[in-house]
Amino acid sequence: MDLKSGYPFWAVRNGLMHAFPPLEKDLNCEVLVVGGGISGALIADELCAHGHDVALIEQRDIGWGSTAASTALLQYEIDTHLIDLAQRYGENAAVQAYQACAEAIPAICAVAAPFRDVDCHRMASLYYASKRGHQAVLAEECALRAKHGFDVRWLDSDSVADEYGIRAPGAILSALAARIDPYRLTYRLLMRLHKRGCGVYDRTVLDTLTPTARGVTATTLGGARIRARHVVLATGYAGQRWLKPSVARNRSSYAFITDPIHPDLLGPLRETMAWESARPYLYLRSTGENRLLIGGEDDAIDLPARRDRRVESKTGKLLKKTAKLFPHLPLQPAFSWGGTFAETHDGLPFFGPHPQWGPRVLFAMAYGGNGITYSMIGAGLLRSRIERRRHPLAELFGFDRLG
Repeated sequence: MDLKSGYPFWAVRNGLMHAFPPLEKDLNCEVLVVGGGISGALIADELCAHGHDVALIEQRDIGWGSTAASTALLQYEIDTHLIDLAQRYGENAAVQAYQACAEAIPAICAVAAPFRDVDCHRMASLYYASKRGHQAVLAEECALRAKHGFDVRWLDSDSVADEYGIRAPGAILSALAARIDPYRLTYRLLMRLHKRGCGVYDRTVLDTLTPTARGVTATTLGGARIRARHVVLATGYAGQRWLKPSVARNRSSYAFITDPIHPDLLGPLRETMAWESARPYLYLRSTGENRLLIGGEDDAIDLPARRDRRVESKTGKLLKKTAKLFPHLPLQPAFSWGGTFAETHDGLPFFGPHPQWGPRVLFAMAYGGNGITYSMIGAGLLRSRIERRRHPLAELFGFDRLG
């Protein structure tokens, strides 16, 4: 599955950081993780850190799927508002989902802490109303978050203009967010696991899965056989091919990154990511090199050739919108790209077993606008499942909620 178009910045900047061997012989392990992106890396790291015998396979080079195209905004804010989740699942469940995402951000920063070159940096998040008609909804959203202890502040139109230079009817300023280089973190985690003796294999394509009551046998296109007690399918947006019917809609999103901008010109954008209430939304955040990463212009395209052709025009639209917001910034695109992403019906991910495959094949579908945050939650949730412990989010983030 072709998941990206153009020139994703992380892969261009970092290159091929390490070549892992393909799997060429049979092996046995406790848990086989399928997928060498940021989700698979976080899950494998969590399991290995708690004593599980893990092997990981990836069909491409490590990090070369959707991770290379990720814009890596680490937020607790789910694409579905807290007030809307509360109406769908009840206030307690909605708050639990948001709180889990809030706890995941410092957890990701802790995982990244040993690696000083992954640009993990805490930020704030500004969620501004695109239209006057959105102001009341955002104010209600802010009030519900504040009620449950989230560190938020409501900014009126004058405050948004004074503090950020954005003309908007109002905004929610959240103190908790972060940024990261997801491609480099993926490599750092898997290189460390490989050094510690865990099997990490790229250019190894999964062909078949045969689950039984006691385990799963996986075969690769190269003919290797892997016997595991559990298999975790962390194959990103390609994972839906293992399910009939699919549980999400694949779409395309677009982004570009600027040349470095002088810190004085960036001002508050150095420490605050910004996104709007319109759907699809424009969003932007800085990097450690004082570049601006700008994304959005999502569409319903799921055909790589059509997405390829749209990268240039979508970049132009993103550039025009951002220039209108910040006319003083020199927004020279250095690299631009498009990538596949998936949306679920409620903005929540899926982690755990599916009735179609039985209890030993576990899915890791960190779909939505904050997929890396979801992946951190999913790592703990799946470990609980493998260790036969209850997890408070197993039902809300599982396939059972589909009915």
